[in-house]
Amino acid sequence: MAPTPEQVTAALSTVNDPEIRRPITELDMVKGIDISPDGVVRVEVYLTVAGCPLRDTIVRDVTSAVRKLDGVRDVRVELDVMSEQQRKDLQTKLRGARGPEKEIPFAKPGSLTRVFAVASGKGGVGKSSVTVNLAAAMAANGLKVGVVDADIYGHSVPRMLGVTERPTKVEDMIMPPVAHDIKVISVGMFKPPGNTPVVWRGPMLDRALYQFLSDVYWGDLDVLLMDLPPGTGDIAISVAQRLPSAELLVVTTPQQAAAEVAERAGSIAAQTHQQIAGVIENMSWLPCPHCDERISVFGEGGGQAVADALTRTLGARVPLLGQVPIDVRLREGGDEGKPLVLTDPDAPAAAELRSIATALSKKAGSLKGRRLNLSPAGR
Repeated sequence: MAPTPEQVTAALSTVNDPEIRRPITELDMVKGIDISPDGVVRVEVYLTVAGCPLRDTIVRDVTSAVRKLDGVRDVRVELDVMSEQQRKDLQTKLRGARGPEKEIPFAKPGSLTRVFAVASGKGGVGKSSVTVNLAAAMAANGLKVGVVDADIYGHSVPRMLGVTERPTKVEDMIMPPVAHDIKVISVGMFKPPGNTPVVWRGPMLDRALYQFLSDVYWGDLDVLLMDLPPGTGDIAISVAQRLPSAELLVVTTPQQAAAEVAERAGSIAAQTHQQIAGVIENMSWLPCPHCDERISVFGEGGGQAVADALTRTLGARVPLLGQVPIDVRLREGGDEGKPLVLTDPDAPAAAELRSIATALSKKAGSLKGRRLNLSPAGR
């Protein structure tokens, strides 16, 4: 016997929109269902925009879900496009009624999303590699993770995560591409094809960051990682102003010269009143290919020196979260868009990064500034 419309609807409720990550039935994307007595099921689906880059994914997932039902002989998926009013209704469903001023959801007092701003004193210490591998490790552990590539001039996160799609715009919302179960946004997704540089000054940088945080539909994230540019420039200041609850992760190498610069990058927290989650020492050592010794290519002790110096400066303990060894596969994974923590999770560098990700995920968030919705008990 052919399935009932209720059975088909139940099957479609298991299909998520690949960008919004919620069931298409919940998003009113199912236009119609027609079932013939001989078991041919025709499903009409609304796309959010014409030319949706993931239309083939939607067709495939709908077909697969309905085909599993008993009595289905064939599935035919027909696509239509939402009207302007339907897109506005979808935006209201996702974000609620909004006033004229856009809001940054992570800056609200009740936000449960932990925001980590990954900083470094100078370039070349592997800050972006650390960011994407921490994000991938957290997502693999079941957390809902987003990454903002806030390194406007030196954006590299899309390549390191293998993101090739461009964001989709629904009204004034931006749907970020997803890779390895991580939502990602970067200025590199909005540039013309090619390796065109971004030539912006301070106000434009702040505006771009604001749009990444307010216009992008992130959904309910557990963790948001922000890959900051090196140093203490405009973006670092904007993050402190836009997201005062963001915690800093300072990345350095063991080299004393790099450590001194990293200390200055972390010391910005003393002026912006941000918390520092800890210090990560990258490129800590190289395994000897002919023995069991560790080769200290860039010296020793830089990460601990930064942690100790920031502890003295801030008057609160700043821990050294981990020491990541040099691994050629870490670099290769970044070039190929395949984080090492996913391709070879037992490699020493991957194991250390996964350990850091787990420690950051388990750390209890502060209740400072959050609404607890408590009221005095009646007598």
